[in-house]
Amino acid sequence: MKTKAAVVIEAGKPIEIEELDLDGPREGEVLIRYLYGGLCHSDVHIAHGDLEARLPMVLGHEGAGIIEEVGPGVTRVKPGDHVVCSFIPNCGTCRYCANGQQSICDMGATILEGYLPGDRFPITGPRGQYGAMCMLGTFSQYGVIHQNSCVKVDDDLPLDKAVLVGCGVPTGWGAAVNTADVKAGQTVVVAGIGGIGINAVQGAALAGAKNVIAIDPLPNKREKAMELGATHAFASAEEAMETITNLTRGQMADSAILTPGLMTSEIVEGGFNAVGKGGKVVLTGLNKLEEATIQLSGSVLTLFRKQVLGSLFGDCNPTVDIPRILGLYQSGDLKLDELITKTYTLEQVNEGYDDLLNGKNVRGVLVHDHS
Repeated sequence: MKTKAAVVIEAGKPIEIEELDLDGPREGEVLIRYLYGGLCHSDVHIAHGDLEARLPMVLGHEGAGIIEEVGPGVTRVKPGDHVVCSFIPNCGTCRYCANGQQSICDMGATILEGYLPGDRFPITGPRGQYGAMCMLGTFSQYGVIHQNSCVKVDDDLPLDKAVLVGCGVPTGWGAAVNTADVKAGQTVVVAGIGGIGINAVQGAALAGAKNVIAIDPLPNKREKAMELGATHAFASAEEAMETITNLTRGQMADSAILTPGLMTSEIVEGGFNAVGKGGKVVLTGLNKLEEATIQLSGSVLTLFRKQVLGSLFGDCNPTVDIPRILGLYQSGDLKLDELITKTYTLEQVNEGYDDLLNGKNVRGVLVHDHS
């Protein structure tokens, strides 16, 4: 069948819309009709070349839609199921899935190559074989993806909101709840209030943090943070230091969750200085793989027993945590509607990313047209 998709052909060039050919689902695979795709900063990293991916690649790794057809051996979903896609698949049987670390499932090894198991490229077009970002490619009207990337959700959930729970929401929420292990009464700093950071704010507040200090240079982001659980907001880590010191009687924050668009050594140092003894610095933002973004005093790390932790997908287990987070949304404890600043058509994808980079959006959502 044919599908229209947003494609990165060359790093640094605008995203292009192409009509591509899509093969039907084979063993373990499903055909999904994508309804919504979330505009997340990781797609920009691929488009700009910060993350070196195999090109051409269909963009999009936050997605929600309806299963149209399943291949042989598929047991997780059936035609007609509403699903949220998990940007890292979970096989359930590798060493990491088996010990409850689905976010580092071995099957995620090819998310920047974009092919399915067996070097399989279901998408072809004028430039040969096309990869799909995170094996999903949600900026396409249809996709053939692996069942291990699908999480079935309740039919009555609005998929235009649930789409965010495929990446941004659990990545931020889990960075607070799981990686930083926020406890009631603690003080938490969140640096960078975009699609990830705003959910770290929500996660920290939900976990019972007494003080949630949001840091972002943009007034609209600070305002949104205050609306969704932050107790204080500052334009920079330097400006926040006095308040953190006073709120904690000099003991400093229990954790700092770093969720900027592009990670720098300055941001890491700011987070490191904001936490006190036994404090955790959680890194979820990215930069180029070879970029050294951690330059800290090892002696202070040791003497103060601080921890620097990498967090992927918020250390979540998608099969459990995607339904858990959606349950919190259904009960009104976690906000999703309020995260979405604007929606876009497939053709407006470049505009959507310009808005993201210019700080206009907390989260943009791409709406597919199947008419």
